[in-house]
Amino acid sequence: MNRRTTLTAAASAVALAGGLALAGCSSSSDDGSGKPELKVSGAFMPQPVSDMAGGFLTIRNDSGTADKLTSVTSPLSDDVQIHETKDQKMRQVASFDVPANGELRLERGGNHIMFMNIKQKPKQGEKVSVELHFEKSDPIKVELPVEARNHNPAKH
Repeated sequence: MNRRTTLTAAASAVALAGGLALAGCSSSSDDGSGKPELKVSGAFMPQPVSDMAGGFLTIRNDSGTADKLTSVTSPLSDDVQIHETKDQKMRQVASFDVPANGELRLERGGNHIMFMNIKQKPKQGEKVSVELHFEKSDPIKVELPVEARNHNPAKH
């Protein structure tokens, strides 16, 4: 009986410790208190025809915490900007919202990445490295495949 009591006490202690450890864990997608969970898809760059180029991609946020895309860097250009398009006019912005449980779409005719004074013109089939910088999340490195100049993926 003494051995049984000791085993029961030990099992209870392990269960209690496990329960306390789990109580401290929470998923950021449930309560919004954690870091954003960002994923990039659909990235591409149309083959440039001048010393400027556009970049397009989607950033999905699968958490309850919103974030902001604050800048983009790339070895292709020392001046990479983020632009919005309103009333058929482009203008540089300081950031884009990446909504909680939502997505930021950078696409043709809309918001996009703009590479100014590119150092070389990448050709179709090559890839361009970029790093996305955020207000809360760690930077994300992305390879943009260079596509045909008229490439425009179907919208979902």
